[in-house]
Amino acid sequence: MKSDIAKKLVPLHKGLLAADESTGTIKKRFAAVGLVSSPELNRQYRQMLFTTPGIENFLSGVIMFDETVRQKTDEGVPFPEYLSERGIIPGIKVDEGREPLNDTEEIARGLDGLPERLKEYKEMRVGFTKWRAPFVISSIYPSNEALEKNIERMVKYAEISQGYDLVPIVEPEVLMDGNHTTARCEEVSREVLSNLFRELKMAGIDLKKLLLKTNMILPGKDSNVKADSLEVAHATLRTMRKTVPSEVPGIVFLSGGQSPEEATANLDRINKLRSDSPWELSFSFARALQLEPLESWRGKEENVKMAQGVFYKRAKLVSLARQGKYSPEMER
Repeated sequence: MKSDIAKKLVPLHKGLLAADESTGTIKKRFAAVGLVSSPELNRQYRQMLFTTPGIENFLSGVIMFDETVRQKTDEGVPFPEYLSERGIIPGIKVDEGREPLNDTEEIARGLDGLPERLKEYKEMRVGFTKWRAPFVISSIYPSNEALEKNIERMVKYAEISQGYDLVPIVEPEVLMDGNHTTARCEEVSREVLSNLFRELKMAGIDLKKLLLKTNMILPGKDSNVKADSLEVAHATLRTMRKTVPSEVPGIVFLSGGQSPEEATANLDRINKLRSDSPWELSFSFARALQLEPLESWRGKEENVKMAQGVFYKRAKLVSLARQGKYSPEMER
């Protein structure tokens, strides 16, 4: 097992770009800026991001979708090979979306055929994998069945990944959808993470060779409440300290539902207050890193350099936040 890959993904000043949007998700992101997604346009967009000069100073890895991991640069270099040559570890999302559990909840799927897919990804020079399981939150959700089944599948995924010498990133995401309070988010996140790590330990998963990707503790986006970064940081750190074993090398936070500025400020405050936390506290942002460059690019070749400049700036700011060295004045 390449035990150093987990640590290489969370060095002091770097984190992950999540560029693993599914076909449906990237269609929505593109539609928001007036574009119609296609495999070639998706390739051009990812190429714009991946070829941005200097991003290897801020990014340790990139999570890709199955379509992307098979694509190449204009020069014919496969994306995983291109990223590896720049010192950025290529990774792959391996869950295959979700299937209904009941009228409200879903469970992640993708275990069927996973060993065969991992064998192929290994040949493509991929170094790590990711599995996302979203949890609906309300006064009554998540249900015990959703907790049990999502965690059972996530543990099996981690076991299979480690068996193929790949670092698994487990991503249990308590969704921002809804009108729940910060306290309710903290309660549910604690329950999800406690159950997950109990089951990972029982299955004999090597926690030193695994990363956690998870949500910050935030109020629901329909609650009309904006928690300040101090509250978010305290609640998030409190939750992690009560649930995440010290053997885990790092926690990479997702940005879901936050603006780029909010996600950057919250990550910064978490790191400023981290004290003697045993894990590296980094990022695995999708929208917070991509929203601004996508709006600048809009599918036009003449906008590539401008969009890359915007992407570089946000990646640098997030890198500073990951070190606790960011301030809002840097946005100007």
